Formats: sequence, structure tokens, C-alpha cells
Amino acid sequence: MTLERLAATAVSSPLLSRVTGRLSGLRLPSAILAPAIRAYARAFGADLSEAELPPEAYTSFNAFFTRRLRDGARPVAGGEGVVVSPSDSRLSAIGPVPPDGRLEQVKGSSYSIEALLGSAEDAAPFRRGLCATLYLSPAMYHRVHSPVDGRVVAWRYVPGRLFPVNGAGVRSVPGLFTRNERVAVFVDTQAHGPVAIVLVGAANVGRMSLAFADLVTNRGRAAGRGVPAEPVAVKRGDEVGAFNLGSTVVLLLSDPELRPAALAGDLVRVGQALWRRS
Repeated sequence: MTLERLAATAVSSPLLSRVTGRLSGLRLPSAILAPAIRAYARAFGADLSEAELPPEAYTSFNAFFTRRLRDGARPVAGGEGVVVSPSDSRLSAIGPVPPDGRLEQVKGSSYSIEALLGSAEDAAPFRRGLCATLYLSPAMYHRVHSPVDGRVVAWRYVPGRLFPVNGAGVRSVPGLFTRNERVAVFVDTQAHGPVAIVLVGAANVGRMSLAFADLVTNRGRAAGRGVPAEPVAVKRGDEVGAFNLGSTVVLLLSDPELRPAALAGDLVRVGQALWRRS
């Protein structure tokens, strides 16, 4: 086992991330917290001018990490057949799902979409579709939004470890995205067929939450599939979930007839076009 993998394993306990999450949720006086938030923003490059609230308004680091943005901060691309970015991210990969249904984690290492989603049945519509992997750094806006117009018809929670999703973790931990805790949100659309938005947890992500259900992760609950009493209508840009700190979103589309509007390596923002109709 390499030193990188040893380091990643050492911090992968869900309990450790649970403790980190609780510490980040401690209420602190504004006189202490506001300067700390400004120092964090300077150190990591977070843009405080985009936030809905000033640093003095937050009661904990977690409230800042999961901050909302001011109206208009993230315009959503319009037009028929457009799929937009669900998060502010580094676009690690974008392209067709390979015929064998295995996505590249790093060169020479891959994982199956069945393992990612926790279900061969759920994975079947995406075997000839498209995929994108989006990495959120700790400085980025941490809420996740719908990339399409459609209806949320189900979600699946898969418990797991919380390995770091940085370069060292992705290089050293085989099948990392299928081993970390994750939530897959399934959206039916008229324009693109089934879509899956997979929120993958990471070290120090004390929890993930959904905007339309009471699911909160890293609380020791069992794996399971949730179905709303009625499908939940969403439009491009509507919030679907949130991370504590940074992590990764894997986006799967069953529609193969789209052309990319962004390239691997790009920094993208919520609402920016990832694909357009060919």
C-alpha cells in the first residue's frame, strides 16, 4: 500500500468526518467567526461578494460552508436540449459512457456505473449515455442544483467510507467513488430521458442533504431507495442537495445525442452549459 493510500485510509472513517461536521456546526461569536471566515476566503479564494449574507451573519462555519448565493449570481443557460452544470466545480471528465459501462477514475483505473449507483437496474439506462465528473474544492459554493428540467422520481442512499477525493485519493484508492458514501438522485426528463445526479461524499464531509427529502447522510442509516409520494418537479438550476465542505458529483445521462459545451479541466459554475443538442 502506498503512502498516499495509507494517508487516505487514515482519514476515511465516517466517524472522523462526523466529528468534523459537528465541530464546524458549533455556534461562535461573530467577533471570532467573521474574521475567521474572511481569512478562510483569502486563503482558499472564496468570493464573499457572491454570498447571500455577509460574514457577520453566519453563526457557524457550517452555515458559511453551505451558504446560499445572492440572486443572479449564477445565471442558468437557456435553450432546448441544454444540460447545465449542477455545481461549481473543476470538470474532471466529460464524455460518453464506455460500452462496458466503466468510468475512468484515473488512467488505468475504472469503476462500474452499477457499483456507483448500487443497482444494475438503475444503471441500465446509462450504458450508452453520457457522463461528467465534477470536483468541488473546499472554497467553492457547496450546493448542488438540477442540470435539467424534469421530475425527481427516486433517490438511493449508499453508505460507505469517506476517502479524500483530491488527486492523491483518486490516484491511490481503487474504485473510490464506489466505496465512499453517496446519494444518487434520479430525474426523469422529456428532453433527455433518465438522468442521475450522484453526490459522492469525501473526508471531512460531515453530511450531505437533499432539498426535497429528509435524508441526511453519515448518521449510521442503512442503504436504501427513497421514492417521493409524488414526483418532485425541478427546473434547471433548482437546488437538489448540499455538501459540507468539498466533494464530487458524477452526472449520468441516458441521452447520447448531445455535444459537449465544456472541456475536461475547465472550471464550471452552476447553470453553465455542459452539453447542447447536436
